[in-house]
Amino acid sequence: MQQLDSRSSGNPKLARCEVPTTPLRVLCVHGVNTPETDTIWQDGWKQAIELGVARWNPGRKVELVFARYNDLFRGTPLGPLDYVRALARLLGSGISTLAGSLIPRERTFGQEKTFGGVTQAVRWTAGMVAQWVDSERLRDQARGRLGNLIRAHDPEIILAHSLGSLLCYDAILNGQPSLVRGRTFISFGSQIGNPFVRNTFGGRLVGLNTRFWYHLFNRHDLETFTWPIRLQEGNFLQVEADFDLAGIIDHDAACYLTHAGMVETVWPQVLGVGPRSRSMGGPAPRSRRASAAAQKSGTRRRALLVGINEYPAEADRLEGCVNDVFLMSSVLQECGFDASDIRVVLDRRATAKGILDRLDWLLEDARPGDERVFFYSGHGAQIPAYDESECVDRKDECLVPYDFDWSIEHSVTDNQFFDLYSQLPYETRFVTVLDCCYSGGMTREGGPRIRGLTPPDDIRHRDLRWDQERRMWTERNLPKVNRSLSRQRDSRMFVGKDGDEYRIGRAALLRRLPNAQFDQAKKDLGHKGPYMPLILEACGESQTASEYRHGVISYGAFTYCLANVLRTQRDLGTNPSFKGLVRTVKRYLRELKYEQVPVLVGPRESRNATVPWRPARPSKSQSRRTRSGRAARR
Repeated sequence: MQQLDSRSSGNPKLARCEVPTTPLRVLCVHGVNTPETDTIWQDGWKQAIELGVARWNPGRKVELVFARYNDLFRGTPLGPLDYVRALARLLGSGISTLAGSLIPRERTFGQEKTFGGVTQAVRWTAGMVAQWVDSERLRDQARGRLGNLIRAHDPEIILAHSLGSLLCYDAILNGQPSLVRGRTFISFGSQIGNPFVRNTFGGRLVGLNTRFWYHLFNRHDLETFTWPIRLQEGNFLQVEADFDLAGIIDHDAACYLTHAGMVETVWPQVLGVGPRSRSMGGPAPRSRRASAAAQKSGTRRRALLVGINEYPAEADRLEGCVNDVFLMSSVLQECGFDASDIRVVLDRRATAKGILDRLDWLLEDARPGDERVFFYSGHGAQIPAYDESECVDRKDECLVPYDFDWSIEHSVTDNQFFDLYSQLPYETRFVTVLDCCYSGGMTREGGPRIRGLTPPDDIRHRDLRWDQERRMWTERNLPKVNRSLSRQRDSRMFVGKDGDEYRIGRAALLRRLPNAQFDQAKKDLGHKGPYMPLILEACGESQTASEYRHGVISYGAFTYCLANVLRTQRDLGTNPSFKGLVRTVKRYLRELKYEQVPVLVGPRESRNATVPWRPARPSKSQSRRTRSGRAARR
């Protein structure tokens, strides 16, 4: 990128940039475990900021103010057991499923001292984040202090690292509009998007009324519970700032501030000498060119269809899943989806990574009114899953990819999936169709194949306990995902029959607050909680999903009936509600003597909404052929 100085001539706008006479005022808010009495870190921030500004505005003076807040946390200390619990809660927030096992006991972190098998940095991160989450008094104090600093110093930029960014986000979110309007917020190494933290905000992040918000994310910095942020706001940009330091945690503030993403993307935009673009600072975005049909209608459609027959183990193989995918693709195209808007992944290509990568494509850049469809045909399963203390504390519903091995890393669970959909705009139409079941079943010779895996005995043992009185193995009593959620009237929408399952599409990790607090947080922040897709499931949670033989061709019984109903309604020129659609499919399956009962799950307004997949209008040539055909028949 061209150096900005008096000799610059490649870009006349950059060459004409004048140096303002007033200094650039920046409020700097440090992260966790930063000794405020030691000014070495302040010198590092000052040098990095001045170099970044000078890169684009030589001679521009910078005026820095450093916030202090450690004394607030010292007033609400945590003991050793509290730190361990906090660590378990943060790791239980789903980060371990995103990044793998972050803190194995045998791992060493350079020369850092460890506490209970984790580094001091991780200990302090977990502890201080947990303090902030658990103490409303602490949050109020932090809001007040940061608000007073902003009023007193009137910064143009609020630059916040790690926990400091969390404190700033909360203060800005709950502050008066006049407190932040016109200012730029830059967060880096932040825990704002972590599910454990998002629960505090009612399970959903909202945009800020700042001039602009830049978020620097380093995918190697997960060990301090940082998280990407998915927002569709026009004044938000996430910038990739990857660095991987040998032997230490990748959380260093100076490395963020001197990263090319900060220097070459954020500073020129903040200083008004570079274009603002969502694609800056990261890899080239995927092509988002809409199909001709979508451009004409104004509705952007996209579908991902997954089918797996050829599982590696012969006993697990199915027959109708690939046929299901082609059937659904044909029906969606008849209902207005363009072929270029549909992606298909089958058999050995449908690995856990392959499916999750394509789900990212499916849901990226979704806007209000867009239509997204995810269809899965294959095995389902339930994995008895461990918490960070190596205790089985839940069962995860999962889709079974080609490389499934009864581990979280090689499955598709909601903990891996929810981060892609939970921040979608509420007006997005996202429909998930699952032709599988989570109750295992063995194929009977000559009978229908069951689309659910029975766990091997060592996996099954996790979910059992020995009843000494009866001298029998019985199911283990697992803790409730959320006791308050389990007691509400529609709890089956979110948790399993025993209240212990993380179910696909429910974002249970973002609903951990008691109902009253959850509802209050939503009300205070003006949102409806995490986005929930509309889910069509082939059967109830304790039932099995079967295959159907159409002559010599196999399909999922549910998928085949669903396709027939959609086509019949289309031929009649009507569009049922999703509720009516599933009701008709239930009747079809009952008349065909299948015991499975399809389930429709989602927000009430989505269940009652009309199926939006109307057929596209025929082209003029198609209309002419139709008219000529009618004339010939006369």
